[in-house]
Amino acid sequence: MIDDVNGVAEVKRRRSRRLPEWLKRPLPAGEKYARVRKLLDELRLNTVCRSAMCPNLGQCWSEGTATFMILGKYCTRRCKFCAVNKGMPEALDPDEPKRVAIAVREMKLRHVVITSVTRDDLPDEGAYHFAETIRQIRREVPKASIEVLTPDFHNRSECLDAVCEAQPTIFNHNLETVRELSEEIRPQADYQRSLDVLRYVGNKFSQIYVKSGLMVGLGETDGQVRDALKALADAGCQIVTVGQYLAPSKRHYPVQKFYPPEWFDKLAVWAKENCGFLACFAGPFVRSSYLAGEIAEKVGRIADCGLRIAD
Repeated sequence: MIDDVNGVAEVKRRRSRRLPEWLKRPLPAGEKYARVRKLLDELRLNTVCRSAMCPNLGQCWSEGTATFMILGKYCTRRCKFCAVNKGMPEALDPDEPKRVAIAVREMKLRHVVITSVTRDDLPDEGAYHFAETIRQIRREVPKASIEVLTPDFHNRSECLDAVCEAQPTIFNHNLETVRELSEEIRPQADYQRSLDVLRYVGNKFSQIYVKSGLMVGLGETDGQVRDALKALADAGCQIVTVGQYLAPSKRHYPVQKFYPPEWFDKLAVWAKENCGFLACFAGPFVRSSYLAGEIAEKVGRIADCGLRIAD
């Protein structure tokens, strides 16, 4: 795993030699960036920013925010697009939820995003750890809105109930790609199962916003992307993100196409007009958790469904 500024910088340098101009980012730097990195290291917390080699790490940390990744460093699945480490998972750290809550307090976050590795090895697949993390954050920062980005939990109702009964503001589970590529890209996941997860949460927990995300550039067609967006809308998804896939290394699934910014702009307009989403956030650098607080705030104003960002 690349977990230091020199490693992140090297990944960015390698990418920059082969990327179109609109996909180049400045290297991470600045006082806020250093403070966030120091706090995360002191609290021994993982972030998807580091583990997934996110191109937005520099911007987000420099703005004082990060996406927490719980349940350890190692994922039990082997999705071909993902840079997160695969291997034998560690034992759960019972103090991790409290440390995440402390980080949220110290970073003065108004909107918190919590994701995880997939833990198919655990009896509850990590659902109760998610729930405890939500509860700890509520104790430390009661006014913060909380977004969880979860695995599919094999669509087990007891796992989804455990997470949602802890009352996150937004429940996010990524569809990731179109139906035609799903089995190739996510061999241990299932396209329909992901849709069923979103539908279950939306039907049973109407007070929670339902969110999902897609990557493009894996070889899909425009028609397949639109079909996936329609499927998400039919499953009750209210918020959707669409971003450009960037291969973390030569070992990962290769990028088939780079989409220009104007393609994403047109797609966002089409999605809102034809699918009825409260928000569609699409762009080359868009990721599930990128600018998540701004999206949450926007949706709160549009829907007026009780979502509030703390003052």
